[in-house]
Amino acid sequence: MLSKELLQERLHTRLFGRKLFVFETIDSTNACAKTLAQAGTGEGAVVIAEYQSEGKGRLGRRWQADPHENLLFSVILRPSLPRASAGFLTFFASVAVARAIDDACGCATECKWPNDLLLHGRKICGILLENSIDGGVIDYSVVGIGLNVNQTTFPESLERQAGSLRSILGRPVDRIELLARILQSLEQSYTDVRQGSFEKLLAEWTSRCTMFGREVTVNQDDAVVIGKAVGLNDDGGLLLQTSSGRRTIYAGDISLTPAP
Repeated sequence: MLSKELLQERLHTRLFGRKLFVFETIDSTNACAKTLAQAGTGEGAVVIAEYQSEGKGRLGRRWQADPHENLLFSVILRPSLPRASAGFLTFFASVAVARAIDDACGCATECKWPNDLLLHGRKICGILLENSIDGGVIDYSVVGIGLNVNQTTFPESLERQAGSLRSILGRPVDRIELLARILQSLEQSYTDVRQGSFEKLLAEWTSRCTMFGREVTVNQDDAVVIGKAVGLNDDGGLLLQTSSGRRTIYAGDISLTPAP
């Protein structure tokens, strides 16, 4: 199991990760972090698990990850920002994690709207943000991060689109060192977030996103939308130029449209 003591020895943070809750098995790190946040646990606390029996993914899906091979953790934030800023927290987390991966592994991590990280076109990380709003202000946010680190096999249904740092880079990665760097990167970027300043983070997220200018397909519950991804709107929605005009997408599965 990941060593709490060794992780804290490697941390260079003031707040993030200084309070750690480490589990061998848990239903969901996000669910645990939400319970802790509701009980008053402070900002920067981190819940880590080697295995999640009910790990949460986007759109109610389950996050699948082998035990002892990956990083599965959730961070409690208390940003006290207006509700309208909630969507931008995902971009903040994506950029911070991507920076840490690049720093630790010497690679170039890509961002995919709205909450995935890719390496060489394969998904290596998903981020799930859950907010509690009180009086129009974010009371707390839980940032759940699932990062494929050393896993080498994946379910058949995911083989073509998923990967891990090890499977792509061809070498194992020190999980504790990587987690320490991620927490440090999150803390450094969070200074701008607390001030409501997302411009630099959004600019970097955009520079890491390879779908802009390309035709994408968005599968939603009741529709399929095809158009060119042209940017983000003021609240983080994806702007598509379609045959019938410009549309803003807030939810759905997105993929590059196959060539005819």
